[in-house]
Amino acid sequence: MNKRIERPTLQGAAKIKQRRVDCDIHPAVRSYSDLYPYLSQRWKLHLEDYGVRFRVPFVGASRFPQANPAISRRDAWPPEGGPPGSSLSFMQKQYLDPCGIDYGILFVLSPDGMMERNLEFGTALCSAVNQWQYNEWTQKDRRLKGSLLVNGEDVEGAIAEIEMWAGKTDFVQISMTCRGVEPLGRKRYWPIYEAAVRHGLPLGLHLSGDSGSPGGAGWPSFYQESHHRFSFVHRELLTSFVFEGAFERFPKLKVVLVEGGFAWISAWCWRADRQWLRMRDEVPHLKRPPSEYVKQAVYITTQPMDEPERPNDLRDVMSWFGWDRFLFASDYPHWDWDDPKQAFKCSLSDWERRMIYSANAEELYRFEFGNG
Repeated sequence: MNKRIERPTLQGAAKIKQRRVDCDIHPAVRSYSDLYPYLSQRWKLHLEDYGVRFRVPFVGASRFPQANPAISRRDAWPPEGGPPGSSLSFMQKQYLDPCGIDYGILFVLSPDGMMERNLEFGTALCSAVNQWQYNEWTQKDRRLKGSLLVNGEDVEGAIAEIEMWAGKTDFVQISMTCRGVEPLGRKRYWPIYEAAVRHGLPLGLHLSGDSGSPGGAGWPSFYQESHHRFSFVHRELLTSFVFEGAFERFPKLKVVLVEGGFAWISAWCWRADRQWLRMRDEVPHLKRPPSEYVKQAVYITTQPMDEPERPNDLRDVMSWFGWDRFLFASDYPHWDWDDPKQAFKCSLSDWERRMIYSANAEELYRFEFGNG
């Protein structure tokens, strides 16, 4: 006699207590001088005398002043001073403790060593940021885990940084700039991915960096335009990884797309599969449809949350790609952050909620939870 299978009970967003892993939290330096203890005398003097020299004409400010101050919520400024995200104690009090975060993954957005024109200095900046994360964040709050920042333009330096930190549980993934000099699927970056696979580290690609290119449609007029284009950066990255053959070459490579939305990814898979069927002779190195590589290798975070007019349509969007591919992210302390208690306006089953908030991250990052 067949056992009756019942549909999971759907419940509202705040009715179930579950473990929570936040896959996108932003710590910030108060100033570049915070990194001085982790820089050699040569690079400390270089930073003091020359500052950072990124591949854009904007120095010390965003190209979109509307995004300032600090692209953050107004109540996120620490009472002791400094920019949002610069105080661990305030982050604990305002976010980690009241929102019940079991683990939080850090992404440092500035300084971005991979965007530095001086490659050696860029690698030194990445190394200093990693040591700063370790000393000031992950060692002081064991809930927090770092994303290991590497300079992808200096492949040897990036691999050396990975090797130095490999085995330290303080870092759970490798972080590279999304908008770099070339699309990240190119073979010149593959030795970094080989090192990532060797050490069992996913590649976390948070929307960041700026090569100076305004995008395929030209320079936008408004911040809204720039914000809307976030997802297109990840679409282009995904196209590069798949069609250049990175996933075919490294079948165990895991990639996390962070802060680019997610409703687009199934449509991308449908279109990519159709193109591959029509023009597969151009890419004979691809042995399978693009969607198969993506659903094997790619995870995607929930922030910024897509919110259709009919909230439960979101369930269809997520089920198309797979519940085991989503990771909760808040983007704290930015102005458009998502509160984990209110992020989903649609109904979710216990199982779906558990997958998004903890189980998927637990498997990907090998987190361990106690009983209960």
